[in-house]
Amino acid sequence: MDSTWSVLVALTFGILLGAGFTVVLHMAERRGQSAARVVAPTIPDGVDQVLDVLESAGVVLDPSNNVLRASPGALAMGLVRNQMLAHAELVDLVSRVRRTGEPVALEIELPRGPFGDATMRLQVRVARLGTRFVLLLADDRTEAHRLDEVRRDFIANISHELKTPIASVSLLAEALDQAADEPEQVRRFADRLGVESTRLAHITSEVIELSRLQARDALRRDELVDIDRVVAAAVDQNRVVAAARGIDVAARAKSRAEVYGDEALLVVALHNLISNAIGYSSEGGRVGVGAIVDGDAVEISVADQGIGIAPEDIDRVFERFYRVDQARSRNTGGSGLGLSIVKHTVQNHGGDVRVWSRPGRGSTFTIRLPLAERPISREPADDAEPASDAPVPVAEDTKTRIAAALPAAPSRGDRE
Repeated sequence: MDSTWSVLVALTFGILLGAGFTVVLHMAERRGQSAARVVAPTIPDGVDQVLDVLESAGVVLDPSNNVLRASPGALAMGLVRNQMLAHAELVDLVSRVRRTGEPVALEIELPRGPFGDATMRLQVRVARLGTRFVLLLADDRTEAHRLDEVRRDFIANISHELKTPIASVSLLAEALDQAADEPEQVRRFADRLGVESTRLAHITSEVIELSRLQARDALRRDELVDIDRVVAAAVDQNRVVAAARGIDVAARAKSRAEVYGDEALLVVALHNLISNAIGYSSEGGRVGVGAIVDGDAVEISVADQGIGIAPEDIDRVFERFYRVDQARSRNTGGSGLGLSIVKHTVQNHGGDVRVWSRPGRGSTFTIRLPLAERPISREPADDAEPASDAPVPVAEDTKTRIAAALPAAPSRGDRE
């Protein structure tokens, strides 16, 4: 009887102990699931939709400052490279918000792209998004800062450059009046008057275009542009003029590269380079146009076998109204604004333009533009570590070089 009682007591104790252990395991599992939800929260609902329609550039960063979401505007402005913030100044602002917990609003100046010296003024706002993430918004204020300077330059330049053709028109009108009884003279003066009026219209058009570029009211950098298509369009626009002068234009563009920007403006810029190459080449010469990808950039080069540029003129060829050869420029109808338009167009796209030249051996102009960054959409890592005070890596600028070969480039010997 005693042994039966002992067995019943032991069995009851075992059942109670097992039930208690099961309850403890269940509670521990629930606590673990709750802890996992705390450790790895998700980005708040609606953030993706907001970034898609936001006029400002927007970026969402995780605790390690990896970019989880980036709006099309942020990619187009070059704020993100290789899924990280591309500028140390922005990383510093994010670190400041993490450290203090307070939102930050500041206007800063940043390089417009990885190449060249063009800059942009941004109104930047940074704040926490939930408990772990940070939201960065940026508005481009460059246009407002440039507007006054552009207006002053426009008035000064156009008043100076229009003085000569206006004086010519005035003198020709007076000559026509005096030669009213001489039909042959009237026709000659009328033809000359037409040339001067065309030149006047061309200068006015290019000054206006340049002013628009400097003010950035003509540029929307949120569309993907096919560089090979830009090259093809610019070459086609110059084929008639090239054929009339017996100049062969050869193009090789199979880069498959895309950049953010305005396709029409890039076509105009490349058209100007090709037109210059034709205008400064001798009859029967050759002009080569090519596009290649180099790291995070695409390089578009235009090479000619023309008269070349003297070393003392190299640094000035992109100035407004500067002409290397005044007589040749007048004969070809040049306004002295073509290369300035090229420079400002390229800078507004975050790139730069370089020139190699030797007198009597020709010139090579090379445009470099940053490749379009692809859309970013990543989920936060469960084991992401919070950002520390140690320096956060910033996307490295692409190393630059001049394209090594072009389809119709002449043999120039060693280049410096």
